[in-house]
Amino acid sequence: MECVVQGIIETQHVEALEILLQGLCGVQRERLRVHEICLKNGPNLGNVASEVRLLCDLEQPEPAWTVKHVGGAMRGAGAEQISVLVRTMVESKVSKNALRLFYALGYKLDHELLRVGFAFHFQRGAQITVTVSSVNKMLKLHATDEAVPVTPGIQLVEVTAPASSENYTEVVSAVSSFCEYLAPLLHLSKPGVSTGVVPTAAAAAASLMSDGGGTTLFPSYTA
Repeated sequence: MECVVQGIIETQHVEALEILLQGLCGVQRERLRVHEICLKNGPNLGNVASEVRLLCDLEQPEPAWTVKHVGGAMRGAGAEQISVLVRTMVESKVSKNALRLFYALGYKLDHELLRVGFAFHFQRGAQITVTVSSVNKMLKLHATDEAVPVTPGIQLVEVTAPASSENYTEVVSAVSSFCEYLAPLLHLSKPGVSTGVVPTAAAAAASLMSDGGGTTLFPSYTA
């Protein structure tokens, strides 16, 4: 399982967000350049829809592949009352031949993207990952060098944390608490719930840029 929230931020404010995240997380960012291939099952695999994502980390000296399957979201009254999406998720490292294997199994290419940006990985009540990236589409099959932004001037921010059926309540609380510190710059919500750019982003970014993150606008974060 994983807990996840998403939001968007204007590219002109990303540097300010990075300053804020650096101060909150206390770790160095990692560069992000991931080729994402979305595959859906063919008709010979039955009537139940299946979707997997092959992720290739292009920042590694030797491209590293991961297969990820995102399942359904937690349902019920409890799920409706929390601001974080809790969903099933399974991922595993695979070889560079994975794409050929899935094609042989009857999967078809649905779409592919290139995500370019940075990520922070840290422990704050849960193992949290924050990614900030521009989402780009390929004009030609697998042509990552020719990718163009899907939404120019806008970047996607995603906060995720692994969870289990035993501890997801604590993980949801940790993710929600962390997201509160990002509120002046962006609003994070469940994937698919669009909230747009927050009106306070420009002022918050200017304050952060003026003193490198030492402003009282953002109080000290403690786990």
